[in-house]
Amino acid sequence: MSTFTRGSTSTSTSTATGSTSDGKNGTMNGTTDGTFNATTTEASRRPRLSGMTWLVWRQHRAAFWTILAATALTAAWIVYQRGQLIDFLDGYGYPGRSLDEAGGTFTQYGDAFSFVAIGLQAIPVLLGVFLGAPLVAGDLENGTAKLVAAQSMGRTRWLATKLALAGLVAVVSTGVLSALFGWWWNPVKSEATVMDWTSGEAFNTTGPVPVALTLLSVFGGVAIGAVLRRTLTAMVVTFGFTVVLQLVWGYFLLSLGNVVTVTTNKGVTGENAFPSLPRGAYEIDQSYLTGSGDLLGWGTCSEAQTDAALQACLDKDDVVGWSVQYLPLSQMNAMQWFGASILFALTAGAVAFLFFWGRKRLV
Repeated sequence: MSTFTRGSTSTSTSTATGSTSDGKNGTMNGTTDGTFNATTTEASRRPRLSGMTWLVWRQHRAAFWTILAATALTAAWIVYQRGQLIDFLDGYGYPGRSLDEAGGTFTQYGDAFSFVAIGLQAIPVLLGVFLGAPLVAGDLENGTAKLVAAQSMGRTRWLATKLALAGLVAVVSTGVLSALFGWWWNPVKSEATVMDWTSGEAFNTTGPVPVALTLLSVFGGVAIGAVLRRTLTAMVVTFGFTVVLQLVWGYFLLSLGNVVTVTTNKGVTGENAFPSLPRGAYEIDQSYLTGSGDLLGWGTCSEAQTDAALQACLDKDDVVGWSVQYLPLSQMNAMQWFGASILFALTAGAVAFLFFWGRKRLV
Protein backbone atom coordinates (compact mmCIF):
# COMPACT_ATOMS: atom_id res chain seq x y z
CA MET A 1 0.00 0.00 0.00
CA SER A 2 1.38 3.42 -0.89
CA THR A 3 1.07 6.30 1.55
CA PHE A 4 1.63 10.07 1.41
CA THR A 5 1.81 12.99 3.83
CA ARG A 6 -1.28 15.26 4.09
CA GLY A 7 -1.38 18.93 4.96
CA SER A 8 -3.79 20.56 7.38
CA THR A 9 -6.74 20.08 5.04
CA SER A 10 -8.56 16.81 4.98
CA THR A 11 -7.81 14.40 2.16
CA SER A 12 -8.73 10.87 1.26
CA THR A 13 -6.15 8.16 0.60
CA SER A 14 -6.36 5.63 -2.18
CA THR A 15 -4.93 2.14 -1.94
CA ALA A 16 -4.87 -0.12 -4.95
CA THR A 17 -5.61 2.55 -7.49
CA GLY A 18 -3.50 5.16 -5.77
CA SER A 19 -5.99 8.03 -6.33
CA THR A 20 -6.78 10.68 -3.74
CA SER A 21 -8.86 13.83 -3.54
CA ASP A 22 -9.01 16.69 -1.06
CA GLY A 23 -11.90 18.87 0.01
CA LYS A 24 -11.08 21.82 -2.28
CA ASN A 25 -11.76 20.35 -5.66
CA GLY A 26 -8.21 19.00 -5.73
CA THR A 27 -7.44 15.57 -7.15
CA MET A 28 -4.61 13.06 -6.60
CA ASN A 29 -3.95 10.81 -9.56
CA GLY A 30 -1.84 7.75 -8.83
CA THR A 31 0.27 5.70 -11.23
CA THR A 32 1.11 2.06 -11.29
CA ASP A 33 4.56 2.64 -9.75
CA GLY A 34 3.06 4.09 -6.61
CA THR A 35 3.77 7.76 -7.33
CA PHE A 36 1.14 10.52 -7.32
CA ASN A 37 0.54 13.63 -9.42
CA ALA A 38 -1.45 16.27 -7.54
CA THR A 39 -3.52 18.75 -9.51
CA THR A 40 -5.83 21.42 -8.21
CA THR A 41 -8.68 22.81 -10.27
CA GLU A 42 -11.05 25.62 -9.53
CA ALA A 43 -14.68 24.97 -10.26
CA SER A 44 -15.81 27.08 -13.11
CA ARG A 45 -18.78 29.07 -12.08
CA ARG A 46 -20.40 30.77 -15.03
CA PRO A 47 -23.81 32.40 -14.86
CA ARG A 48 -26.34 30.10 -16.43
CA LEU A 49 -29.96 30.62 -17.32
CA SER A 50 -32.37 28.36 -15.51
CA GLY A 51 -36.05 27.65 -15.17
CA MET A 52 -38.47 29.73 -17.18
CA THR A 53 -35.76 32.14 -18.37
CA TRP A 54 -33.79 29.27 -19.89
CA LEU A 55 -36.93 27.87 -21.50
CA VAL A 56 -37.92 31.15 -23.15
CA TRP A 57 -34.37 31.92 -24.30
CA ARG A 58 -33.98 28.45 -25.80
CA GLN A 59 -37.35 28.69 -27.51
CA HIS A 60 -36.52 32.00 -29.20
CA ARG A 61 -32.73 31.80 -29.26
CA ALA A 62 -32.53 31.85 -33.07
CA ALA A 63 -34.32 35.22 -33.23
CA PHE A 64 -32.42 36.64 -30.26
CA TRP A 65 -28.99 35.67 -31.57
CA THR A 66 -29.82 36.91 -35.07
CA ILE A 67 -30.80 40.31 -33.69
CA LEU A 68 -27.68 40.57 -31.53
CA ALA A 69 -25.39 39.46 -34.36
CA ALA A 70 -26.91 41.97 -36.77
CA THR A 71 -26.48 44.65 -34.11
CA ALA A 72 -22.80 43.81 -33.70
CA LEU A 73 -22.15 43.93 -37.46
CA THR A 74 -23.99 47.23 -37.88
CA ALA A 75 -22.16 48.72 -34.90
CA ALA A 76 -18.80 47.77 -36.41
CA TRP A 77 -19.81 49.35 -39.72
CA ILE A 78 -20.83 52.60 -38.02
CA VAL A 79 -17.55 52.79 -36.11
CA TYR A 80 -15.65 52.31 -39.36
CA GLN A 81 -17.68 54.95 -41.20
CA ARG A 82 -17.18 57.49 -38.42
CA GLY A 83 -13.44 57.00 -38.65
CA GLN A 84 -13.62 57.65 -42.39
CA LEU A 85 -15.73 60.77 -41.83
CA ILE A 86 -13.37 62.22 -39.21
CA ASP A 87 -10.38 61.66 -41.50
CA PHE A 88 -12.15 63.52 -44.31
CA LEU A 89 -13.24 66.43 -42.11
CA ASP A 90 -9.74 66.86 -40.68
CA GLY A 91 -8.20 66.83 -44.13
CA TYR A 92 -10.85 69.16 -45.53
CA GLY A 93 -10.47 71.73 -42.76
CA TYR A 94 -14.00 71.54 -41.33
CA PRO A 95 -15.51 73.52 -39.63
CA GLY A 96 -13.24 76.28 -40.92
CA ARG A 97 -14.46 75.49 -44.43
CA SER A 98 -18.15 75.02 -45.18
CA LEU A 99 -19.26 71.64 -46.48
CA ASP A 100 -21.25 73.50 -49.13
CA GLU A 101 -17.91 73.96 -50.92
CA ALA A 102 -17.04 70.26 -50.76
CA GLY A 103 -19.19 69.36 -53.74
CA GLY A 104 -19.06 65.74 -54.81
CA THR A 105 -16.20 64.85 -52.50
CA PHE A 106 -18.62 64.60 -49.56
CA THR A 107 -21.28 62.65 -51.44
CA GLN A 108 -20.12 59.20 -50.33
CA TYR A 109 -20.26 60.22 -46.66
CA GLY A 110 -23.75 61.69 -47.04
CA ASP A 111 -24.90 58.54 -48.84
CA ALA A 112 -23.54 56.41 -46.01
CA PHE A 113 -25.68 58.34 -43.51
CA SER A 114 -28.80 57.84 -45.62
CA PHE A 115 -28.13 54.14 -46.18
CA VAL A 116 -27.68 53.34 -42.48
CA ALA A 117 -30.53 55.65 -41.41
CA ILE A 118 -32.98 53.82 -43.68
CA GLY A 119 -31.94 50.51 -42.16
CA LEU A 120 -32.30 51.82 -38.61
CA GLN A 121 -35.78 53.16 -39.35
CA ALA A 122 -36.80 49.67 -40.46
CA ILE A 123 -35.82 48.08 -37.13
CA PRO A 124 -39.15 48.76 -35.33
CA VAL A 125 -41.06 47.24 -38.23
CA LEU A 126 -38.80 44.18 -38.51
CA LEU A 127 -38.72 43.44 -34.79
CA GLY A 128 -42.43 44.03 -34.43
CA VAL A 129 -43.22 41.57 -37.24
CA PHE A 130 -40.60 38.86 -36.68
CA LEU A 131 -40.11 39.06 -32.91
CA GLY A 132 -43.25 40.54 -31.38
CA ALA A 133 -46.03 38.95 -33.43
CA PRO A 134 -44.88 35.29 -33.11
CA LEU A 135 -43.76 35.59 -29.48
CA VAL A 136 -47.08 34.49 -27.97
CA ALA A 137 -49.14 33.74 -31.08
CA GLY A 138 -46.91 30.78 -31.91
CA ASP A 139 -47.48 29.18 -28.50
CA LEU A 140 -51.22 29.77 -28.70
CA GLU A 141 -51.39 28.31 -32.18
CA ASN A 142 -49.41 25.12 -31.54
CA GLY A 143 -50.77 24.48 -28.05
CA THR A 144 -47.61 25.19 -26.05
CA ALA A 145 -49.49 27.74 -23.96
CA LYS A 146 -51.79 25.02 -22.62
CA LEU A 147 -48.80 23.02 -21.48
CA VAL A 148 -47.36 26.06 -19.71
CA ALA A 149 -50.70 26.78 -18.04
CA ALA A 150 -50.64 23.30 -16.51
CA GLN A 151 -47.29 23.90 -14.80
CA SER A 152 -46.75 25.26 -11.32
CA MET A 153 -45.07 28.48 -12.53
CA GLY A 154 -48.25 29.83 -14.10
CA ARG A 155 -49.12 31.91 -17.14
CA THR A 156 -48.26 35.28 -15.60
CA ARG A 157 -44.63 34.37 -14.98
CA TRP A 158 -44.39 32.77 -18.41
CA LEU A 159 -45.73 35.89 -20.10
CA ALA A 160 -43.57 38.21 -17.96
CA THR A 161 -40.42 36.25 -18.84
CA LYS A 162 -41.21 36.34 -22.54
CA LEU A 163 -41.83 40.07 -22.50
CA ALA A 164 -38.76 40.77 -20.36
CA LEU A 165 -36.34 38.85 -22.59
CA ALA A 166 -37.81 40.19 -25.83
CA GLY A 167 -37.80 43.72 -24.43
CA LEU A 168 -34.21 43.37 -23.20
CA VAL A 169 -32.95 42.24 -26.59
CA ALA A 170 -34.86 45.05 -28.32
CA VAL A 171 -33.54 47.71 -25.91
CA VAL A 172 -29.94 46.51 -26.14
CA SER A 173 -30.03 46.36 -29.93
CA THR A 174 -31.71 49.72 -30.60
CA GLY A 175 -29.98 51.47 -27.70
CA VAL A 176 -26.50 50.55 -28.91
CA LEU A 177 -27.22 51.46 -32.53
CA SER A 178 -28.93 54.72 -31.54
CA ALA A 179 -25.95 55.81 -29.44
CA LEU A 180 -23.43 54.90 -32.13
CA PHE A 181 -25.39 56.55 -34.94
CA GLY A 182 -25.72 59.76 -32.92
CA TRP A 183 -21.96 59.62 -32.20
CA TRP A 184 -21.27 59.25 -35.92
CA TRP A 185 -23.58 62.10 -36.91
CA ASN A 186 -22.58 64.53 -34.14
CA PRO A 187 -19.58 66.18 -35.92
CA VAL A 188 -21.87 67.39 -38.76
CA LYS A 189 -25.12 67.59 -36.81
CA SER A 190 -25.74 71.26 -37.62
CA GLU A 191 -25.38 70.70 -41.38
CA ALA A 192 -28.87 70.46 -42.84
CA THR A 193 -27.37 69.43 -46.18
CA VAL A 194 -26.03 66.25 -44.55
CA MET A 195 -29.18 65.28 -42.66
CA ASP A 196 -32.08 67.45 -41.53
CA TRP A 197 -32.53 66.88 -37.78
CA THR A 198 -36.34 67.03 -38.05
CA SER A 199 -36.43 64.24 -40.63
CA GLY A 200 -37.10 60.65 -39.70
CA GLU A 201 -33.55 59.76 -40.79
CA ALA A 202 -32.13 61.73 -37.87
CA PHE A 203 -34.91 62.17 -35.31
CA ASN A 204 -36.08 58.55 -35.30
CA THR A 205 -32.61 56.98 -35.26
CA THR A 206 -30.93 58.81 -32.38
CA GLY A 207 -31.63 59.36 -28.70
CA PRO A 208 -34.46 57.50 -26.96
CA VAL A 209 -36.87 57.57 -29.91
CA PRO A 210 -35.73 54.37 -31.69
CA VAL A 211 -35.87 52.45 -28.41
CA ALA A 212 -39.38 53.71 -27.67
CA LEU A 213 -40.63 53.05 -31.21
CA THR A 214 -39.19 49.53 -31.19
CA LEU A 215 -40.65 48.60 -27.80
CA LEU A 216 -44.11 49.81 -28.82
CA SER A 217 -43.84 47.92 -32.11
CA VAL A 218 -42.69 44.70 -30.42
CA PHE A 219 -45.18 44.72 -27.54
CA GLY A 220 -47.93 45.91 -29.86
CA GLY A 221 -47.12 42.92 -32.06
CA VAL A 222 -47.27 40.62 -29.01
CA ALA A 223 -50.71 42.01 -28.13
CA ILE A 224 -51.93 41.53 -31.69
CA GLY A 225 -50.66 37.95 -31.66
CA ALA A 226 -52.31 37.25 -28.31
CA VAL A 227 -55.67 38.38 -29.68
CA LEU A 228 -55.48 36.79 -33.14
CA ARG A 229 -53.79 33.56 -31.96
CA ARG A 230 -52.42 32.85 -35.44
CA THR A 231 -48.78 33.54 -36.23
CA LEU A 232 -48.99 34.44 -39.91
CA THR A 233 -52.11 36.56 -39.48
CA ALA A 234 -50.53 38.34 -36.51
CA MET A 235 -47.39 39.11 -38.53
CA VAL A 236 -49.39 40.63 -41.38
CA VAL A 237 -51.50 42.77 -39.05
CA THR A 238 -48.44 43.80 -37.05
CA PHE A 239 -46.74 44.95 -40.24
CA GLY A 240 -49.67 47.24 -40.94
CA PHE A 241 -49.68 48.44 -37.35
CA THR A 242 -45.99 49.35 -37.36
CA VAL A 243 -46.22 51.14 -40.70
CA VAL A 244 -49.20 53.21 -39.54
CA LEU A 245 -47.37 53.93 -36.29
CA GLN A 246 -44.41 55.34 -38.22
CA LEU A 247 -46.68 57.50 -40.40
CA VAL A 248 -48.66 58.91 -37.48
CA TRP A 249 -45.49 59.54 -35.52
CA GLY A 250 -43.96 61.43 -38.44
CA TYR A 251 -47.10 63.53 -38.84
CA PHE A 252 -47.03 64.76 -35.22
CA LEU A 253 -43.24 64.97 -34.89
CA LEU A 254 -42.89 68.74 -35.31
CA SER A 255 -45.66 69.42 -32.79
CA LEU A 256 -43.39 68.08 -30.04
CA GLY A 257 -41.36 71.30 -30.06
CA ASN A 258 -42.01 74.90 -29.02
CA VAL A 259 -42.10 77.06 -32.12
CA VAL A 260 -39.96 80.20 -31.93
CA THR A 261 -41.07 83.34 -33.80
CA VAL A 262 -38.69 86.09 -34.85
CA THR A 263 -39.77 89.37 -36.54
CA THR A 264 -38.07 92.27 -38.29
CA ASN A 265 -39.14 95.80 -39.25
CA LYS A 266 -36.44 96.61 -41.80
CA GLY A 267 -38.59 96.11 -44.84
CA VAL A 268 -38.71 93.10 -47.11
CA THR A 269 -36.28 93.58 -49.96
CA GLY A 270 -33.49 95.55 -48.32
CA GLU A 271 -30.12 94.21 -47.22
CA ASN A 272 -30.31 92.16 -44.00
CA ALA A 273 -34.11 92.52 -44.06
CA PHE A 274 -34.69 88.81 -43.53
CA PRO A 275 -34.09 87.65 -39.93
CA SER A 276 -31.00 85.60 -39.14
CA LEU A 277 -31.80 82.13 -37.79
CA PRO A 278 -29.58 79.98 -35.54
CA ARG A 279 -27.39 77.42 -37.27
CA GLY A 280 -29.26 74.21 -37.88
CA ALA A 281 -32.68 75.76 -37.26
CA TYR A 282 -35.66 74.27 -39.08
CA GLU A 283 -37.82 76.93 -40.69
CA ILE A 284 -41.53 76.21 -40.39
CA ASP A 285 -43.16 79.26 -41.95
CA GLN A 286 -42.47 82.82 -43.06
CA SER A 287 -44.89 85.72 -43.52
CA TYR A 288 -44.95 89.44 -44.16
CA LEU A 289 -45.43 91.55 -41.03
CA THR A 290 -47.58 94.69 -41.22
CA GLY A 291 -47.29 97.78 -39.08
CA SER A 292 -50.39 96.71 -37.13
CA GLY A 293 -48.89 93.31 -36.35
CA ASP A 294 -50.94 91.32 -38.84
CA LEU A 295 -49.37 88.58 -40.92
CA LEU A 296 -49.69 88.30 -44.69
CA GLY A 297 -48.69 85.32 -46.79
CA TRP A 298 -45.32 85.61 -48.49
CA GLY A 299 -47.11 85.28 -51.80
CA THR A 300 -48.66 88.72 -51.28
CA CYS A 301 -47.86 91.04 -54.18
CA SER A 302 -46.40 88.14 -56.16
CA GLU A 303 -48.10 89.52 -59.27
CA ALA A 304 -45.81 92.56 -59.26
CA GLN A 305 -43.56 92.52 -62.35
CA THR A 306 -40.90 95.02 -61.23
CA ASP A 307 -39.17 95.92 -57.98
CA ALA A 308 -40.89 99.29 -57.98
CA ALA A 309 -44.32 97.67 -58.41
CA LEU A 310 -43.51 95.20 -55.62
CA GLN A 311 -42.48 97.96 -53.23
CA ALA A 312 -45.60 99.98 -54.06
CA CYS A 313 -47.78 96.93 -53.32
CA LEU A 314 -45.99 96.28 -50.02
CA ASP A 315 -46.34 99.91 -48.99
CA LYS A 316 -50.03 99.78 -49.78
CA ASP A 317 -50.47 96.81 -47.44
CA ASP A 318 -48.28 98.51 -44.79
CA VAL A 319 -45.73 95.67 -44.82
CA VAL A 320 -42.78 96.58 -42.56
CA GLY A 321 -40.81 93.33 -42.33
CA TRP A 322 -40.78 89.58 -41.88
CA SER A 323 -42.18 87.13 -39.36
CA VAL A 324 -40.46 83.72 -39.34
CA GLN A 325 -41.34 80.66 -37.28
CA TYR A 326 -38.70 77.99 -36.66
CA LEU A 327 -37.55 75.19 -34.39
CA PRO A 328 -33.99 75.53 -33.09
CA LEU A 329 -31.65 72.54 -33.10
CA SER A 330 -31.23 72.98 -29.34
CA GLN A 331 -34.77 71.62 -28.84
CA MET A 332 -34.06 68.28 -30.48
CA ASN A 333 -33.10 66.41 -27.31
CA ALA A 334 -36.12 67.68 -25.35
CA MET A 335 -38.45 66.87 -28.24
CA GLN A 336 -37.09 63.35 -28.46
CA TRP A 337 -37.56 62.65 -24.76
CA PHE A 338 -41.04 64.16 -24.76
CA GLY A 339 -42.05 62.05 -27.72
CA ALA A 340 -40.40 58.95 -26.28
CA SER A 341 -42.29 59.39 -23.01
CA ILE A 342 -45.57 59.27 -24.96
CA LEU A 343 -44.45 56.11 -26.75
CA PHE A 344 -43.33 54.51 -23.48
CA ALA A 345 -46.74 55.27 -21.97
CA LEU A 346 -48.45 53.58 -24.92
CA THR A 347 -46.09 50.62 -24.52
CA ALA A 348 -47.00 50.35 -20.83
CA GLY A 349 -50.65 50.28 -21.88
CA ALA A 350 -49.95 47.41 -24.31
CA VAL A 351 -48.16 45.46 -21.56
CA ALA A 352 -51.01 46.06 -19.10
CA PHE A 353 -53.48 44.82 -21.71
CA LEU A 354 -51.40 41.67 -22.23
CA PHE A 355 -51.42 40.78 -18.54
CA PHE A 356 -55.13 41.56 -18.24
CA TRP A 357 -55.90 39.47 -21.32
CA GLY A 358 -53.48 36.73 -20.29
CA ARG A 359 -55.12 35.98 -16.96
CA LYS A 360 -57.96 34.16 -18.69
CA ARG A 361 -57.26 33.97 -22.42
CA LEU A 362 -53.65 32.74 -22.79
CA VAL A 363 -54.58 29.06 -22.98
